[in-house]
Amino acid sequence: MMKAAAILLGLVLVATPVRAGAPTDQLREYSDQVIRVLDDPALQPKDRRAAVRKIAHEIFDVAETAKRALARHWQARTQVEREEFTQIFADLLESTYIARMDQYGGERIRYISETIDGDNAIVRAKVITKKGTEVPVESRLLRRGERWLIYDVLIENVSLIANYRAQFDKIVRTSSYQELVRRLKSKRDEFLNELANSRGTSG
Repeated sequence: MMKAAAILLGLVLVATPVRAGAPTDQLREYSDQVIRVLDDPALQPKDRRAAVRKIAHEIFDVAETAKRALARHWQARTQVEREEFTQIFADLLESTYIARMDQYGGERIRYISETIDGDNAIVRAKVITKKGTEVPVESRLLRRGERWLIYDVLIENVSLIANYRAQFDKIVRTSSYQELVRRLKSKRDEFLNELANSRGTSG
């Protein structure tokens, strides 16, 4: 299920919103573009990851996600600490999800409904696997100027933010914020090293 979740989150996260519009229309248009990239047999894995990484930076409000994931511990942080945490968190998301787009296996997205409340929106969809399995997905977005940006994704009703928040809160409460940062950096570096090694053996 972890593989499916990683691919799914990657599919939902990627979109370059060059125009304002209904959140569902925006997600559908650019998810289709990403799927075309993933289906392109001419692209090497590293090129595919680079393309996904570039456009993911445009759709995901990682600062908002980091803030909500750290929750009550965010207020106690200095501006420098907040910026550092946001960057580490962004690197971690990219490492654990975006890089796994290599595992994409022909999944497709079917959009179900959307709800807009001021500057907040929820887009509900299902990811259809090649075997016909349907996985419910919910994207939560905020309007930022002329763009809708994703700050949370729920896969089978499990929130990305809630998952990280529980982990982060436990570490800070039982140890310290500094220990949380140390662990996140370690996890990020470990994954990046594994990725670099896999590129070396495959190349």
